[in-house]
Amino acid sequence: MIEYSKNIKNQININKYLPHNFLAEKIVLSCLLTSPEAVNIILNNLTTEMFYFKNHQEIYNIILKMHRQKISVDSITLVTFVRDNGILTKVGGIKVLFELINQIPNLLYLPDYIRLIQDKFIRRSLIYLGYKTINSSYITNIPLENILNDLETEFFTLLSGVESQTILSSADLLSKVLIDLKQKCLQPFGPGLLTGFYDLDSLIQGFQNSDLIIIASRPSMGKTALCLKLAVNILKTYQLPIVFFSLEMSKEQLIYRLLSSETKISNLRLRSGNISKNDWLILNNRIRQLSSLPFFIDDTPNLSISDIRKKVKKIISEQTQIGLIIIDYLQLMQNSKSHTDNRVQELSSITRSLKLLAREFNIPVITLSQLSRNVETRLNKRPILSDLRESGSIEQDADLVLMLYRDSYYSFNSIDSELAELIIAKQRNGPLGTIKLKFDEKYTDFAEY
Repeated sequence: MIEYSKNIKNQININKYLPHNFLAEKIVLSCLLTSPEAVNIILNNLTTEMFYFKNHQEIYNIILKMHRQKISVDSITLVTFVRDNGILTKVGGIKVLFELINQIPNLLYLPDYIRLIQDKFIRRSLIYLGYKTINSSYITNIPLENILNDLETEFFTLLSGVESQTILSSADLLSKVLIDLKQKCLQPFGPGLLTGFYDLDSLIQGFQNSDLIIIASRPSMGKTALCLKLAVNILKTYQLPIVFFSLEMSKEQLIYRLLSSETKISNLRLRSGNISKNDWLILNNRIRQLSSLPFFIDDTPNLSISDIRKKVKKIISEQTQIGLIIIDYLQLMQNSKSHTDNRVQELSSITRSLKLLAREFNIPVITLSQLSRNVETRLNKRPILSDLRESGSIEQDADLVLMLYRDSYYSFNSIDSELAELIIAKQRNGPLGTIKLKFDEKYTDFAEY
């Protein structure tokens, strides 16, 4: 790691405002004392310099020494070690140690806390590096080439020092899996975001973090209505912010659809203002409930991946986290890097970028997609994976592909006009199958069959 002279640090008179996260440091230290399986992960990802507060650095140093001496690390052994070595004042006193011991950390988010500490450390290092560069630039007898070489070397050292921490051994990975399993056993919900449809959740275990999910069908089959229903179900259960990027419909159209589904007042009556006194009571009640949900709708047309990333980062900065991203729909997106005449290559690039987006923010990304007209030429019009329009990379990049089919869409003599089938055409980590849902065309609403 980069070391900076005391002179440079002293020149930074805003030292107390340097980037840091007190709570993340405290929780990570608490994990070291309360969770033996977390020790290897933390020690392999954080160095002493990454902690901002001096007493946290001292505590971490002590834990490193105990670990090297094969002394088991827990609350009793730490307090004993500190007292025996006469360094109680250096760690902030017995009160600080008791606060760490009494802290109840959430091990599920341990990697996030580690990344927070690393992020703040990099920012502080960049500030120190910036001041060092400024000071060197004023000294004209130092060759410019030397200054640039030093800057490049130190910048590379900083990045490589943190990036090397991302490579984990099998022991670290197994420890991480053990933490995940323990935390999942304590969770009231499933491992993913439950959709509110029991049969679907029993097969997919909810929408998983970092997954790219494709919901595909022919036009007017009900993709948007299904996504709105899924969004509202997840919002009501988890209260996690959801961002809906609508490249086809305006935000007003979506809200009318949402209200029709929730109030059981037809879209036509809502738009015409044909609302009875009793309807107003229902409408006001539902609007009050929906207004409390963190649901964000963006109807900017021709969005690119970079546009979406910027908007998502802005919402995360305001809301601290996002539970789910929905994009309606794939074929209307633009490639942020370059525009080519080959639409297949362009869509392939977009789907790869969407998968990277899901991994970057560690959240599920649902993208709607149109199916090709090949479906119409077959006697059995139930869609299959090869019907995904324009790009074979969609099925390659997607972790989960759901295809919506309604027989009544093609036949007025359908046996069950309300039956909708949600076909699991691909699931990277689970079984395939077909889920039956009930579709109410009047209110564009889906429910359990």
